[in-house]
Amino acid sequence: MTALQAKLIERGIIGLCVLSILAIFQPFSLTLFSIGCVTVVIGALAFNLVPLCREGVPMRALFKAVIIVLVILAAAAALGIGTAFLYVGYLESLR
Repeated sequence: MTALQAKLIERGIIGLCVLSILAIFQPFSLTLFSIGCVTVVIGALAFNLVPLCREGVPMRALFKAVIIVLVILAAAAALGIGTAFLYVGYLESLR
């Protein structure tokens, strides 16, 4: 990737993180707060890509890292949702 592409991707990720933090801490809209909560997680995961935003790093390496981050996110979400279902089953068995 070129230096300009690397700079744009890096600044885009940092901008997403800053905007999501601002959306969380604004006192006006609950919808904006909810959007901020989702985008702060996405921004935190995307921040793992910043070290790859250098001149000379192939875009293929960046896409490979994106896929890895998305797989980890999906695994964590599946574990969380699965745990919630198991907990509901446990609470129902206590009746």
